Amino acid sequence: MKIADHLEQKTLSLSFEVFPPKTDANYDTVKTATEQIAALKPSFVSVTYGAGGGTSRYTLAIAENIQKRYDVPSIAHLTCVSSTRETVRQRIEEFKKAGIETIMALRGDVPQELLGADRSGWDYHYAVELVREIRESGDFCIGGACYPEVHPESADQKEDIRHLKEKVDAGCDFLTTQMFFDNNLFYNFLYKIREAGITVPVVPGIMPITNGSQIDRAIRLSGSYVPARFKSLLDRFGDDPEAMKQAGIAYAIDQIIDLYASGIPHVHVYTMNKPDVAESIMTSLSGMLGKPL
Repeated sequence: MKIADHLEQKTLSLSFEVFPPKTDANYDTVKTATEQIAALKPSFVSVTYGAGGGTSRYTLAIAENIQKRYDVPSIAHLTCVSSTRETVRQRIEEFKKAGIETIMALRGDVPQELLGADRSGWDYHYAVELVREIRESGDFCIGGACYPEVHPESADQKEDIRHLKEKVDAGCDFLTTQMFFDNNLFYNFLYKIREAGITVPVVPGIMPITNGSQIDRAIRLSGSYVPARFKSLLDRFGDDPEAMKQAGIAYAIDQIIDLYASGIPHVHVYTMNKPDVAESIMTSLSGMLGKPL
């Protein structure tokens, strides 16, 4: 099933994101974790792709395994930054042969060693170029990323939304948001992009923060606003691993319930390859999932 077809449905659903191993030595451990997450039977699972394709070799293997062994639709991420057109086309053909119908098209982060490099000769500079490439390469469903709190490299939200519309007009069938910790930011963002003529489904991305050090990295990467309620949670439980884990999961569940209650039927959870966290969330929401909006 193409993910866009699923997103047209009005029953409440939950999907998960996993990531491939960074080294060969970690492959079996990561594979087991992703299988445990897939066994929970989410609506779909997305599998990330490293900067510059650094962890790309296992993206397809994990996505294909989840889809064939657990009958869970899989999204394979694909980034284009610093990649050649030949490499991207090869990856697209590999996805096609494996039966992957949905690709998440991302620019990706520039590898640290290439931050100061001359990019004028690169084949790709923006995700919109990759979207066009995929659209011309076959009958894929294409997803894209969006930022409720503005992309870190955009001058302002108006510019960010303008570029987002270009990406949708190029062929994106749906969008998934970067993490956020205040649902009002998502609701305001959704209103603004609808006003700008972006009508494709938008899936909110929620990350459960289960340890205190996780929030620093999350904020650094995404620039996410941390509301006072969440700061209080960190201050109270951040030094107690078990308490912080429970509190972080509870906060994420509260966000998801509010999204469902506000008419948002599909939510995506960044699991960080933690089956116990995914299971806790899925179990807590079991009475709601599959119910009509």
